[in-house]
Amino acid sequence: MAVAPKFAAQKLRLGTAASSSAAAVSPAVHTLEFYLDYVCPFSAKQFLTLYNTIVPLIKSNPTWASQVEIIFRHQVQPWHPSSTLVHEAGVAVQRVSPEKFWAFSEALFKDQKAYFDVNVVNETRNQTYKRLAKLAGSVGVDEGKIYDLLAISDKPGEDGSLNTGNKVTNDLKLLIKAARLVGVHVSPTVLFDGLVAGDISSGWTKEQWEEWLGKNLV
Repeated sequence: MAVAPKFAAQKLRLGTAASSSAAAVSPAVHTLEFYLDYVCPFSAKQFLTLYNTIVPLIKSNPTWASQVEIIFRHQVQPWHPSSTLVHEAGVAVQRVSPEKFWAFSEALFKDQKAYFDVNVVNETRNQTYKRLAKLAGSVGVDEGKIYDLLAISDKPGEDGSLNTGNKVTNDLKLLIKAARLVGVHVSPTVLFDGLVAGDISSGWTKEQWEEWLGKNLV
């Protein structure tokens, strides 16, 4: 599935096109899409392996790098109540500093336990947003701008609405609809060229990934 231009930060192109025209006629041959939940332990395991081990591995192989692009897909899971909040923060970072999206995602996955049930149950929604904005600040994103996008007002909207949402609510709706459209239900789920790659595990080692990439990036 395509990535809307406004969400382009979710796409990680690993090869270097010779020119913009070359990029237009010679796109990556394959696509790996990772449907991940920031508060899912298995998603964290897969993302951190992907970002810190597999991406450098692919980049070190010019043939592989020119043949694949990687896409991060937001997979909000309602049985983790804070999932919506942390993904809203990811969307806010995409808007404010798209170049920091992957670094923020790494920081959030490393700190994900801070947003598990027992660590959010006794704080207000806006207090959780403040912590997320501070985390964004730790990777060089404007903390104030992030909180401004996330904060929920305690006043009714101009039309009297009490479900006012925040400034990234509509973006998150689009991302959730996209996941539903392809029938992804749980995280982590990996799609290879648009089809679920059920053989890929969050526990895969570098060697297992290397073997799989060697067989599939041809």
